[in-house]
Amino acid sequence: MSFTGKYELQHQENFEPFMRALGLPEDQIQKGKDLKSISEIVQDGKKFTVTITTGSKVVKNQFTIGEESEIEMLNGEKVKAVVQLEGNNKLVTQVKGMKSVTELNGDTITYTMTMGDLTLKRVSKRI
Repeated sequence: MSFTGKYELQHQENFEPFMRALGLPEDQIQKGKDLKSISEIVQDGKKFTVTITTGSKVVKNQFTIGEESEIEMLNGEKVKAVVQLEGNNKLVTQVKGMKSVTELNGDTITYTMTMGDLTLKRVSKRI
């Protein structure tokens, strides 16, 4: 199953408490919570390029399944991470005490990030 495509954020749960837990300033959280977010994923075998555009902010990450890569997190921090593919539709990584799962089902991508007992869930549809 190919992840390649453009996806528009439809809805999200726990955005504000999760961003606070990451240490983002309140003004950035309030600005970011209602902005339209577009994710573009390009998959070439085991190589991925993920570009997330939210308002004027663009985060671009490139990684290869099973290899250590530098990834920029939602708060702008850059960390080393290894992304694994589970089955043929789930990208999973553990970063700084957080588990990130990106799951593709048909035209919908569900992005779930868990830190302790706090979970951020974002659902996007292919456009």
